[in-house]
Amino acid sequence: MAKPVMAIVGRPNVGKSTIFNRIVGERVSIVEDVPGVTRDRIYNTAEWLGQNFNIIDTGGIDLSDEPFLKQIRAQAEIAIDEADVIIFIVNGREGVTDADEQVAKILYRSNKPVILAVNKIDNPEMRDQLYDFYSLGFGDPYPISGSHGLGLGDLLDAARSHFPKDIADEYGEDVIKFSLIGRPNVGKSSLVNALLGEERVIVSNVAGTTRDAIDTSYTFEEQEYVMIDTAGMRKKGKVYESTEKYSVLRAMRAIERSDVVLVVLNAEEGIREQDKRIAGYAHDAGRALIIVVNKWDAIEKDEKTMKAFTEDIREQFQFLSYAPIVFVSAITKKRLTNLFPVINQVSENHTLRVQSSMLNDVISDAVAMNPAPMDKGKRLKIFYTTQVAVKPPTFVVFVNEPELLHFSYERFLENRIREAFPFEGTPIRLIARQRK
Repeated sequence: MAKPVMAIVGRPNVGKSTIFNRIVGERVSIVEDVPGVTRDRIYNTAEWLGQNFNIIDTGGIDLSDEPFLKQIRAQAEIAIDEADVIIFIVNGREGVTDADEQVAKILYRSNKPVILAVNKIDNPEMRDQLYDFYSLGFGDPYPISGSHGLGLGDLLDAARSHFPKDIADEYGEDVIKFSLIGRPNVGKSSLVNALLGEERVIVSNVAGTTRDAIDTSYTFEEQEYVMIDTAGMRKKGKVYESTEKYSVLRAMRAIERSDVVLVVLNAEEGIREQDKRIAGYAHDAGRALIIVVNKWDAIEKDEKTMKAFTEDIREQFQFLSYAPIVFVSAITKKRLTNLFPVINQVSENHTLRVQSSMLNDVISDAVAMNPAPMDKGKRLKIFYTTQVAVKPPTFVVFVNEPELLHFSYERFLENRIREAFPFEGTPIRLIARQRK
């Protein structure tokens, strides 16, 4: 089920990243008192009063080679396309600027709910500065202080009131939904065409040419699928299409709607940092995952090439050690029939439940073979483990002190669980809880 999306929009240096970090609850974006300095993740999940939602910091979209107003316009358009509600941030110490008015003009045409937040109102005496901002035409402005966290509760209450009431899954439970994600020009749309056996989307060798997001229903050997092609972009200008960060935003929406995610790599170009970043979003979202190496026909090979490429993937994607790897060619359609059995298997593993008795036998044997190390005179004791969820399989481990379950030992337990049960293709989660 897709979460509601809130976007933070505003000209540079009004505090968008500070507010983003406050709402997310962790320091995600890099924040300095210099316009345009945001360089890190711009998409994250937050929660307010039991409502989970996604949040976009458009300031993180790097368009530094473009004129100032084009940057602002492009970032606002991205927010308009992706968001259910838009938070328009202005600087209360500087008053209304020409750039603020430019953003406001774009947002007028969005037909999306827009909430005006006046940042840097650090004390009640500064509230007289709010009146100027009524001229922007978005009703009562919300005074906030990103640096001190003041006023954010009222702002989030207002945003939450505009979230869609019910974002339901439009497909049945028996339908396997899978998406293809990856950098521009790795061949996502070509793979969709090859799998369907017909030309359904525009395919080009120029990165970013697909214009429409496409869901395609497909049946293979009596199993129903929905393919979600994340290459799609709505019709915008060159500035809008030039940023790789935008492809991440579109991929995130598709990931949330998917059961299985195919991370597509380009065999000709090898592995890039952007490949790992995009794959990390799918892993963090807890989706079943397959690594698909496309354009395998385009490279010179011998009997050692596939093994070497596989080893490189395992080295570069250590956090995806559970993910199967499939080598394909969208052009020649070789090995494409191998994809659907793998999709079926990882989808099944993603929903697998194991009996508590069998699970605890595995954990007991693992602890007996390799007890947890001592930490400041204390040792982790595991009393009981039970599975509490699927998609992804999630286990609660009842222990004496949760902080004693260190990452390295958690990884050891995860590996033992994977050895005992068929969880290939799916992340699994271990949650430590203190036994009461």
